[in-house]
Amino acid sequence: MTKTVKDYIRTIVDFPHEGILFRDVTTLFADPRGFRMAIDQLLTPYTGLRIDRVAGLEARGFILGGAVAHQLSTGFVPIRKKGKLPGAVISQAYQLEYGEAVVEVHDDALQPGEKVLLVDDLLATGGTAEAGIKLIEALGAEVIGCAFVVDLPDLGGRKKLEAMGMEVHALCAFEGL
Repeated sequence: MTKTVKDYIRTIVDFPHEGILFRDVTTLFADPRGFRMAIDQLLTPYTGLRIDRVAGLEARGFILGGAVAHQLSTGFVPIRKKGKLPGAVISQAYQLEYGEAVVEVHDDALQPGEKVLLVDDLLATGGTAEAGIKLIEALGAEVIGCAFVVDLPDLGGRKKLEAMGMEVHALCAFEGL
């Protein structure tokens, strides 16, 4: 039987707190076949499109985004948590389940008109991805797609991003939280 990307992802019950089913992609990253499959499948919808940069959301989006950028022979742009980048930055706040967080990107990381693929491991409520999109657009670049390994459709992130006019590509979905 042929394995799918979903088969490489383990579920950890009650992490980070009770009632959560945590979808752990580190088991996918650790397996050479699974990791290669995920990178290849993340790229598939964008074959033949102009992509100037790949932007990855902290932290697992760095692993995936770096590999995708390598395959595309293009640059990688990290979108980091507040206070982690050393140069001049622009910031974007977003809502968490309990409170607010901020992500940042260097203010010279992208040029107006550049085409950007946004990559992360998991799409839940879409708050982090939405903040990343706003940062990319604030620099005058265009998000040509949002690629994720896992979609948690019950949390509404895909709908949020699609309502922003974004193309969303996810390799698998898990029901529930």
